[in-house]
Amino acid sequence: MKLSAVIPTYNEVDSVRHLHAELSATADEHGYDLEKIFVADGSSDGSWDVVRSLSETDPRVRGIRFRRNFGKAAALGAGFDAARGQFVFTMDADLQDDPREIPRFLEAMRLE
Repeated sequence: MKLSAVIPTYNEVDSVRHLHAELSATADEHGYDLEKIFVADGSSDGSWDVVRSLSETDPRVRGIRFRRNFGKAAALGAGFDAARGQFVFTMDADLQDDPREIPRFLEAMRLE
């Protein structure tokens, strides 16, 4: 089963790599086919450079870049449109959401 994580980012340069690492570890541990879609919502702090770098080394990372800030709803919409997974979930890029909760989420849906 393919999963998609849609992650709006706005000036989150300090947390994007860490979130990517945690998502990758969770996916690897549980055998998930997890694509990570980072939507850079007009960031001016180098977040896009990190997303681009991650996408060059991890084929499961996809990036969408807005030229200016359109807001979280627009970022989520773009991410949902790009998602290829059977199931799509959202995560905040600031590490508010714990990737280790993904198995519990799937279990609650009886998908795992």
